[in-house]
Amino acid sequence: QMRLVESGGGLVQPGGSLTLSCAGSGFTLDGYIVGWFRQAPGKEREGVAYISDTDETQYVDSAKGRFTISRDNAKDTVYLQMDDLKPEDTATYYCAADIYVPNALNPDDYDYWGQGTQVTVSS
Repeated sequence: QMRLVESGGGLVQPGGSLTLSCAGSGFTLDGYIVGWFRQAPGKEREGVAYISDTDETQYVDSAKGRFTISRDNAKDTVYLQMDDLKPEDTATYYCAADIYVPNALNPDDYDYWGQGTQVTVSS
């Protein structure tokens, strides 16, 4: 069964940093497009960052300059480095993967998902 496993969430103060990890379970992420998404209570799931199979990246405007998505093929893991975190970044973060995605930050275009990891930014 193909699924993704996220880790690295937690509680952090405003201005702090966290690094989220996404690994494949039952398959390798090599050749897959991977996206990071987040969902806050009462809000729709939002695309945050995307990395293509050729390492092209894209970010939602609110993440530009603060978040960095990267891929380590040796560890078969995709990371989301989040710096200068703000309370509005508080959400459950999910990674998703697919072979082809028409719209990089559209969650409806991804077939494979993880269970999510909670990120809370609070003083």
